[in-house]
Amino acid sequence: MGMDRGLTRIATVLVVAGLIGAACGSDGESSDDTSPPATEAETTDTDAPVETEAPPETEPPATEAPVETDPPADTEVPTDDEGSDDGPAETDPPDDSTAPAEYDFSAIGPIVDGFVSERGLNGAGLLVVDAADGVVHEEYWGEFGPERISLIASASKSVAAIVLNRLDDDGVLDLDQPVAEITGWDANPEITTAQLLSNSSGLIGLAESLSSPPYLCSFVFDGTLAGCAETVFTTPEDDDQVIPPDTEFRYGGAQWQIAGAVAEIASGETWDELIQRIVVEPCGLESLGFANHFSQYNSGFDYPADWDGDPASLAPTENPNIEGGAYTAPGDYAELLLMQLRGGMCGENQVVSPDALDTMHSDRIAEVYDGSAGEGTGYGMGWWVDRGRGLINDPGAYGAYPWLDLDDGYGAYLVIELNSPTGGELASLLFDPVEEAVLAAG
Repeated sequence: MGMDRGLTRIATVLVVAGLIGAACGSDGESSDDTSPPATEAETTDTDAPVETEAPPETEPPATEAPVETDPPADTEVPTDDEGSDDGPAETDPPDDSTAPAEYDFSAIGPIVDGFVSERGLNGAGLLVVDAADGVVHEEYWGEFGPERISLIASASKSVAAIVLNRLDDDGVLDLDQPVAEITGWDANPEITTAQLLSNSSGLIGLAESLSSPPYLCSFVFDGTLAGCAETVFTTPEDDDQVIPPDTEFRYGGAQWQIAGAVAEIASGETWDELIQRIVVEPCGLESLGFANHFSQYNSGFDYPADWDGDPASLAPTENPNIEGGAYTAPGDYAELLLMQLRGGMCGENQVVSPDALDTMHSDRIAEVYDGSAGEGTGYGMGWWVDRGRGLINDPGAYGAYPWLDLDDGYGAYLVIELNSPTGGELASLLFDPVEEAVLAAG
C-alpha cells in the first residue's frame, strides 16, 4: 500500500488495536487482548487503552451433540482397530433404556433479559454444551439469533491454537522446534511456536506493540501474513525490549501473527485453507472465518457498529489477524467447544488429538517456568486457566466469552457485541446458574 495510506491505517490501528487486548477476564472481569487476568493491567492515556483482564472464574456447560445410542441388535459394532491412535478412548454406548437427561435453564432468561435491558445492549446469545448430550441449551435475546455472525476478537486464539496443534499432530511441524529453523529467518534463534502460543516468546506483548511500528502490520489487511511475521520477528527495533523466551508472560500481540505464518510456511497452505481443512470442513461449520478488520473500522474498545454482520463486507486479506480476527455464528463456536469436550472429535472426524487438547488446555506457563498470567491465573495455548477452580476461558474484547469445565464435561459460549468488561460481567452472572443446571441434570 502507499506510504500515506499505510500511515493512516497505522494511526487508526493505534486506536483500534486495543480491542484485541480486552479479553483476559477472570472472576467476571474481562479484558480481551492485553493483560493478565485476575489483576487489572496498567492502562495508558491513549485513546485505546490496553485491555487488562483476567480470565473468568467459571465456565458454562456444553452444547449440542446427539447422544450416541446402541446399534440395532442385528448390526455389528465396529472394533477400535479402525480408529487412529490419536482418537479418544472408546466407551460403551449409553443404554437405550436410560431416559435422556432433563436440563432446566429457566434461571438464565431473567438474568440476561434484565442485563440486556439495563445496559441497552442490542442482544445476546448463549449456548451450553455437554460432552454426552451435545447442545443442551440455546437461547437468544434482542437482535441475536442462530444466524447472526459476530466478530469475536481474542476468542479467536483458542481456534488458532487448534490449527497449530493439529499440524503438530500430523508431523507437519514441531511446536517445540525453533521458529528460525522452520522459516529460515535470521533472528531470535531460541523462540519456538509453543512459546508464541502461550504468550511466552519474550517478544513484546500487545500493550507495548501498539507503540512499536514494526508490530503494527498485525492490524492492517494489506500485505501478507508471512511478510508481516518476518518483519516483526527480525526487526532490530525491539532489541532492547525482547527478553529470553519462557521467562515472562506477555499477553497477545504479533507473536500470534508469527505463529500463523509458521503454520503457513510449514504446511504450504494459506491460513484460510488451513482453517477450512482442519476446522470448518470436519465440523461442518458454515460461518467461521478470519479477517483483519482493525484498520477497516475504528471503534476503540467497542464493537465496530458500522460492520453489518456480513463477512463479504470485510476487506479481503492475505494477512488475517490471528489473535483476534475471527468471526462466527454462535452455533459454530459452540461446535468447537463440544469438539474439545469429546476428545477432539467432530462427529466421526478427528480434528485434533486428545494429547494436543491436553497441551492447549493445561497451564503451560506454570509447568514450564512457574509463570503467572495474574493472581490465581495461568495460561495454556489460547486458554486462560483459573488455578482455583480449574476452569478455562478465552474471552474477547467485544464481549464474546467461551468457557469450559473439563472436569464436569460441559462448556458455554456467551456472545454480545459491545466490549470485554460488559461481556465478562454478564458471564460472571451466568457461571453458577449454568453449572447448577448442568450438574442437576447429570
